Amino acid sequence: MKYKRLFLGICLTLLMVISQAQERVLPKFKLGGALRFNYNFCDWKPGHRDRGGDFGFDVLYFKLSGSYRNIILSADYRFYSKDFGGPMLKYGWIGYQFNDKSQMQLGLTGVPFGIQPIASHNFFLQIAYYIGLEDDSDMGIKYLYQGDTWDFTFAFFKNADELLFGSDNETSDDRYGYDVAGRNKEINQINGQAFYKFGESTRQRLGGSAEFGQLYNLDTRKNGTHYAFALHYELTTKRVSLKAQLTTYAMNPKNGEGDDDELISMTAYGAPYLVAAKANVYMLGAGYTIPVNRKFLKKIQVYNDFGWLDKQNNDYKDSFQNVTGCMLDGGPVCIYVDYALGKNHGWLGPNFNGFGTGGESDSWHARFNVNVGYYF
Repeated sequence: MKYKRLFLGICLTLLMVISQAQERVLPKFKLGGALRFNYNFCDWKPGHRDRGGDFGFDVLYFKLSGSYRNIILSADYRFYSKDFGGPMLKYGWIGYQFNDKSQMQLGLTGVPFGIQPIASHNFFLQIAYYIGLEDDSDMGIKYLYQGDTWDFTFAFFKNADELLFGSDNETSDDRYGYDVAGRNKEINQINGQAFYKFGESTRQRLGGSAEFGQLYNLDTRKNGTHYAFALHYELTTKRVSLKAQLTTYAMNPKNGEGDDDELISMTAYGAPYLVAAKANVYMLGAGYTIPVNRKFLKKIQVYNDFGWLDKQNNDYKDSFQNVTGCMLDGGPVCIYVDYALGKNHGWLGPNFNGFGTGGESDSWHARFNVNVGYYF
């Protein structure tokens, strides 16, 4: 009897331990990323014409996502070459999942403005990216709600991703998304965004975005303002993708005496340039997917994305971007083949400040680009 009771006690203890182990929730993590290489030929570079372009390393990046009960996290850390800013955090945040439809994010999180997650089909993104209004992340807190018919997002950003913490430090150039730089800094920004979703086989999203914030000037120690508004529309079927967006923005810094208020410095990828302080942006993109379903090629998407930066200062030359190309989806290997045209464009032409006053040459310039990436 004594041993029977002992045996029963041990069994009950084991059952309790097993039950507690089954109830224990362990953290879950997932690691992904990509390794990419890039070939480009730019018609405005004499060296490219002499040697037929350049082929080299683009980026190695890692994406980490995780969860523990209702606590979630997501981060994207990238390693670019030194000339393009070197290592940088694209985004990284800690969040709380309230339920299947709503969550909160805190940290370096994506700015809810314009078509999400991006307004383009091509490797270069749309022209709004180069003025800080696409695929940007800032430091703050964001609430997201995704319902059956409506999506809402509200956010407050204390500042852009801050890397230098001195009282008078300018915004660092080593970042992925474009932010105001030089003697002005983005602070105290609020964003609101809404999408109305409809359609089944033809899925459509009609949305609007609003942004308002301050610009702190390091010289005058006064706060200017900046704002942006956008209307956007998306249509998606099994093969067709359409994206359209109208945007207006204005930046009103409180600069020191003698500084030009019509131009603002912005920076990313280790290189600042000047941008028109006030403009309208018109963007239209279309893509068509061709299923292939072969061993090394699943599908091909052909596309054309057009963007126009319509500057409100009539003395400035407007900036344009048009990218025609295709994306070859081979499973883990993805290839973008693009023919990018730019006019008064900082990255597509000889004048790096083309988004400001415009270039001396009012002609189009072309870049042929092939990006090869292994995604894991």
